[in-house]
Order: sequence, then C-alpha cells, then structure tokens
Amino acid sequence: MNISKQVQDLSKKLSGKIYYEYDMRRLNWFNLGGSAKVFFKPNTLEELIFFLKKFSNSLPIKVLGVGSNILIREGGYNGVIIKLGKYFSHLSKLDDNTVISGSAVLDKQLSNFALENSIGGLEFLSCIPGSIGGAIRMNSGCYGYDISKCIASIQTVDRNAIVRTIKSEKINFFYRGSNLSDDFIFLSGTFKGKKQDSKKIKKKMEKLSTIKKKSQPSRIKTCGSTFKNPTSQTQKKAWELIKEAHCENMKIGGATISEKHSNFFINQGSATSNDMENLINLVREKVFNTTGIKLELELQIIGEKK
Repeated sequence: MNISKQVQDLSKKLSGKIYYEYDMRRLNWFNLGGSAKVFFKPNTLEELIFFLKKFSNSLPIKVLGVGSNILIREGGYNGVIIKLGKYFSHLSKLDDNTVISGSAVLDKQLSNFALENSIGGLEFLSCIPGSIGGAIRMNSGCYGYDISKCIASIQTVDRNAIVRTIKSEKINFFYRGSNLSDDFIFLSGTFKGKKQDSKKIKKKMEKLSTIKKKSQPSRIKTCGSTFKNPTSQTQKKAWELIKEAHCENMKIGGATISEKHSNFFINQGSATSNDMENLINLVREKVFNTTGIKLELELQIIGEKK
C-alpha cells in the first residue's frame, strides 16, 4: 500500500489531523522549508499508539514542538512529522516540590505554573523558547541551569508503541543532549523543584528575563542559538568565536546574522533554507580557519536539499 493511501485510510479511523505532503513553513520559526511526507497531530495517546502500530512503513519519524530550533530544507522531509496537541499539554502538581508536565507544554508555561505553585528551581525555563519535549531531548538550559538538574523521570513511547517510564538516574545527560534513543517520543516529564516563596521565584524570573532581553534579539524570524558553545579547547562562547572570525556582518541572500547576538541567524523575510544553511556552513568554515575550532550545530537541520 502506498503512503498516500495509508494516510487516506488512517484519516477515516483517527480524529486527529493527518495529511500527506504537508507544508511545514508555518510550523517553524524560520518560516522556511518544504513539505513533510506525512504530518500527524494525534488527539490522544491512544491515537498515537494506534498510528505507530498501523502505519506500516519504514519512514523516519520526527516529533516537532514549536519549531524554535529547526531548519527544514526546501526539498522537504521524506518522513513522518508528529506534532503533539492539547492532550499532551497537561500540567499538574504532584506534591509541594514536584510538577508533571506534558511534552507539548511550552517551557515558559511550566515555569509560570511552578511560580503559581511556589516551586522554585524551574525559573530558567521562562527564557527558553520551546516545548518540554524538545527541552528534554536537547537537555535545554541557560544561565547555568539545564533540564538534567530538575528532571526526575520521563515517560516515552517508542516506534513499536511501547510506553515506558525512565528515571533520571538512568539517563546520561550531557551538554545539549543525552543518551536517550532517537526513537523515543517524549510524552511527559516529572520535574523536581523546591518549595519557595513565590516573590523570590518571580524576582529570579524577572532577573533572567532582563539578562535575555539585553543580549538576545526578539520578534524576528530566528531559531535561537545556531551553534553550541564549545565544551573544551577554549572558554570562549560560540558568539565570541564568530566575532573573532569577523563573521558578524555576513549575509547570504535573505539570511543574515543578528547585530545583537552573533550566534542568532535571521531570515530577513526573503531567505531560503539554502541561504540559511550556506550561511551556517560559511560561518563554521571561517571560525575553523581563524580559531581551529569546529563549531557544532545546536539547531537541527532536516530534510532534503532541492
């Protein structure tokens, strides 16, 4: 059975949205890229499991959150994009120190919920523009904090539709990543904070927000930090290395670099995915030739070149 026919048949059995050849431009912050071969937005966990069992194809599967950390190539993604909806956006307080969050919850929503319940330790999430699923996948962090410092356990489902709970001590987190399988679809996370006065929590969130506003651009078509900060060889940040290589004013087509933060690449409105990827590669090459350091991507690039 071809993919188009499978999608058509599944659409009759699922209440969630499922499409063949779905335009991805509106689903990522760069507003770039081609179509996904299959796009699925399940309404429930049961639907997600049903899809995983019934979609008899070896196409790769990728979960997309809010699209704040991804560049999709013009040729589109020859696979399945799953976007988790409202069912996966739940938030609940387990006890005075613990919050359970669905993976589709925005990072900022979790930090605000923790504030409302006087739970400290999750303030840094207010500065991360993504969803909890993506934050777990990337071990997202900022200003000295990251997911590994506050996650207690995660719930996942794999491609074989097996649901499991994994405790944090079984996970090897590292800078912007972990040893968790790429096959895992994150369903929820349990986060440990500490009981704290809400005024102190709010003050800390405001402090972090002020730091972010001073150093990072906003209200533009960007996907945040393009490159990871090197973890060895140098104490310099990626943005410092980019400046050292005199890349901060570089531009290719409609793709350029933020004047406010040189590790933020911007679609000025007319960029293509090729423009953005070419600019990324050129900056990485210049930084390597100047400093001897090969920058690693923090954002993800998926899909086929056109």
